[in-house]
Amino acid sequence: MATILDGKKLAQTLQAEIAADVSRFVEKHKVRPGLAAVLVGDDQGSQVYVRNKRKACQQAGMDSWLHQLPVTTSQPELLALVAELNADPAVHGILVQLPLPRQIDEAAVVRAVSPLKDVDGFGPESLGLLTSGHPRFLPCTPLGVQQLLVRNGIDIEGRHVVIVGRSNIVGKPLALILMQKAPAANATVTVCHSRSRGLHEITRQGDIIVVAIGQARFLKANMIRPGAVVVDVGINRVDGKLIGDVDFDDVEAVASAITPVPGGVGPMTITMLLHNTLQAAQIHATTASA
Repeated sequence: MATILDGKKLAQTLQAEIAADVSRFVEKHKVRPGLAAVLVGDDQGSQVYVRNKRKACQQAGMDSWLHQLPVTTSQPELLALVAELNADPAVHGILVQLPLPRQIDEAAVVRAVSPLKDVDGFGPESLGLLTSGHPRFLPCTPLGVQQLLVRNGIDIEGRHVVIVGRSNIVGKPLALILMQKAPAANATVTVCHSRSRGLHEITRQGDIIVVAIGQARFLKANMIRPGAVVVDVGINRVDGKLIGDVDFDDVEAVASAITPVPGGVGPMTITMLLHNTLQAAQIHATTASA
């Protein structure tokens, strides 16, 4: 049976570490790290996610603000709010919850967030720095995946990591993170997707397989080699239950380690948002005193 990579338990440990770092930061700089969340519309899933993020901020000793806007909000109105938050020195990180209503250009809003407050790590400057090998803010879910592996003693260097999914939120940035010439990286990475030919043969080559394809129970036991580590980033609701992109019961018998859904990668994403917000506050304090 595979070892369960418990993201919920690890997130609690890491958040306690971050809270201690926040306390030291506040004592030194007399400033509390602050995260502003922007939620447009009334999507229940997004509301729960933002509420959990704000709760985690408060438990870590950070300031947190929620700007909730109606679903009819126009793009100029949203961009005006982002500009206000960019200019507010109390706000160190800005989180615009995606997806946004169809009348708003998501890419334009992401670009509008100040690169020094882009704690989601989705902006072009953040991704450009990552691509060039000089990362600032790493996207939260891929960073959470990396830390879940590292903190469980799973070696990444020199291993073949197969990522199933090529999204800008998970697949692409995770590949860039794990390919870095840096500690907890130096992996050989293959990125594949729903149109990859011979997908089963590709996934069977992986020492570590990360699945973020958005299809419930997509990865089966016959798609991995015995002893592989499997990380499930998917979240799908089927018959009222949350399940991942991995057929957990099938794969657990073959893998050496596996993440559950829920309780795997999800809690790590929120934890990395706290990490990035503290990092943003540290950058601000350094530049302000220079």
